[in-house]
Amino acid sequence: MVDGHIRKIIHVDMDAFFASVEQRDNPALRGLPVAVGHAGARGVVAAASYEARDYGVKSALPSVTALRRCPNLIFVPPRFDVYQQVSRQIHAVFARYSDLVQPLSLDEAYLDVTDNKAGLPTAWMTAKAIRAEIFRETGLTASAGISYNKFLAKIASDHRKPNGQFAVTPEMGPAWVETLPVARFYGVGPVTAAKMKRLGIETGADLRAQSLDFLRRHFGSSAEWYYGIARARDGRSVSADRVRKSSGSETTFDRDLTDEGEIEAGVSSMADDVWGWCERRQAFGRTVTVKIKYADFQQITRSRSQPTVVMTREDLQRASLDLVRSVFPSQKAIRLVGVTVSNFADVPELQREELPIFAAVMGA
Repeated sequence: MVDGHIRKIIHVDMDAFFASVEQRDNPALRGLPVAVGHAGARGVVAAASYEARDYGVKSALPSVTALRRCPNLIFVPPRFDVYQQVSRQIHAVFARYSDLVQPLSLDEAYLDVTDNKAGLPTAWMTAKAIRAEIFRETGLTASAGISYNKFLAKIASDHRKPNGQFAVTPEMGPAWVETLPVARFYGVGPVTAAKMKRLGIETGADLRAQSLDFLRRHFGSSAEWYYGIARARDGRSVSADRVRKSSGSETTFDRDLTDEGEIEAGVSSMADDVWGWCERRQAFGRTVTVKIKYADFQQITRSRSQPTVVMTREDLQRASLDLVRSVFPSQKAIRLVGVTVSNFADVPELQREELPIFAAVMGA
């Protein structure tokens, strides 16, 4: 609620964004299983088409594993400059409908359309108009979730994928959450979902049945979040002007890993995610941090700062991999890795000339 009014929030998520761009630009790839990334022992899938996902291929999966699951998988090298250009088109569409836009990545954002700029009477119509405009300008499809808070909107955007939208009203919110598996909840990764299952918690209804004390005993500082979302509550606002002090991305593996190549592939994928954000927002940092969570939930970080900002994707990849390699050989299996860039700084004039993104902006 805002000033007595129910919020109208849309979560827009492009459908298989990187892979869809490749299939759009190369019609010969349409209808085929496509992975954006590089094949080989050190390769990792950055994105997968829906045809590839049918085989269990998804982002952050090592390329060798992806090929085992889908032997006819077609690898396409990433073209981040193209993805960033398309992302700018998409976010320009968002700006026509709301001043309250919170980007989450190149292809995903929250919009608060309680007072939409187009004057459309409903959030449903606004989401439909946004998706139509994105398709008209980019040839790509998007899905949308519409609700009264961010948690519900994000889950709803996945409910009619691809190329669909779904709305969760205040009247249906709490009951709808109870029907969902907790594994679909934002903030509940595979390991947490498995732990909840061992505790007899498999659906939103099961989660709602637990007391706050019970959740605190088993989930610590996350207890309040789980308690709230089980009741379809989320008070977070769409923050368009928040100042970011860091940019990070992390992934929880499908299984606990000991293979160094697979762990490095996960770190490499997260570094790619972070670099995409840095380029789009023109925010560059001097400190790189790698987060590691082991199978027993012990968590460690390794950081490195340098005198100047990280200037290229390759520099970030190199720093991230050096940091994770500092814990090898690992005595325990690893369940999660993350990469963060922080300590943002203005880019000195001489260093700007070395950044490809600045050269592109200046028309060089």
